[in-house]
Amino acid sequence: MSAIILQDEIIHYEVLGRGRPVLFLHDWVGSWRYWIPTMQAASLSFRAYALDLWGFGDTAKNSSHYPLEQQTSLLAEFLDYMGINKVAIVGHGLGAIVSLLFASRQPSSVDRIVAVGYPTSDSSINNRIRSSTPIELAEWLLGKSPAAEAVLMEAPKADTQAIQLSLAGLQSIDLNNLATRLQNPLLLVHGLSDPIVEAPDQDQISRLPDNAHLILFEQCGHFPMLDEPSKFNRLLTDFFNLNSDASPRQLQLKDEWRRRVR
Repeated sequence: MSAIILQDEIIHYEVLGRGRPVLFLHDWVGSWRYWIPTMQAASLSFRAYALDLWGFGDTAKNSSHYPLEQQTSLLAEFLDYMGINKVAIVGHGLGAIVSLLFASRQPSSVDRIVAVGYPTSDSSINNRIRSSTPIELAEWLLGKSPAAEAVLMEAPKADTQAIQLSLAGLQSIDLNNLATRLQNPLLLVHGLSDPIVEAPDQDQISRLPDNAHLILFEQCGHFPMLDEPSKFNRLLTDFFNLNSDASPRQLQLKDEWRRRVR
């Protein structure tokens, strides 16, 4: 276990590999741990970091840190402490929102973003997340499959207040506008069967700028990195290997991937 002290509190993270930095940020359900297979794949070419946000995993539990403003500041402080000047970010759910908020404030610090299960509005998030415990959410989203083990193991560590206070902050944020105005290359990934976050509609998709692209995983729910890891990891690799000035719209789910997962 790796940890640092920020604001006199313990911040937990893990790191694998060498190369350009990539940071993985978890969802409302789980912690850094479910990123392990993706981190292992990324670590072949990159230095892969995963961070537990305030109130999740083994990072400190303190409700004063739970609003989105403080979660976003944690990301900035972590990168500064680690001496990372520019980073690619892969964020999921809550982590996707924090990623885009950070990039909107410090665009020069972000190379590119993969936003998985990013909600385009507060109303696109299923209300069940506001009334269920972290364990109930994990079991609902993933069941008892082997892939669910990492999420189920970490769910009890989450402070329910960390979920609720982050959700409360969404009412004051135009999430769709945040995505369409982002300057950095942005790849949106969404499971078509995601029960927690609705996929963007055609009108929202049509408004995406040239630096943004949406790819739908037709057979996936809220955790495409666990449902179809090989397909997800290949997509990440292709996106990371694009030139910084190249549009992510040239990325597609390749025919051989489709045949493999039908």
